[in-house]
Amino acid sequence: MAEPVEKIKLLKSSPDLSTATYQIHDESHTIGNALRWMLMKNPKVEFCGYSVPHPSENVINVRIQMYDNLSSLDALVAALGELDKVCESVEDEYLKSLREGDFERWEERT
Repeated sequence: MAEPVEKIKLLKSSPDLSTATYQIHDESHTIGNALRWMLMKNPKVEFCGYSVPHPSENVINVRIQMYDNLSSLDALVAALGELDKVCESVEDEYLKSLREGDFERWEERT
């Protein structure tokens, strides 16, 4: 039986966590780009970037640098929470549209 893998792992950081690289398991460019965008909306984030170390590895590495020695972990948790809210909002609007039938229908002709 395989050991469970941590979803988010700290790879390296400064002692105060103002600069850190986190590895997120089982994710790809889809979450990486959205998370980077959400982090960069935070005015306290100096730099954020992500990479996929290798196509055969199902992980992304997220690098965060903060102004004023603030915690990159706090910024990461806040960005994930905001991203979750955005996804919930999109899902709510999608389901509302489905219920109302307010969309174009396409029927295949045989």
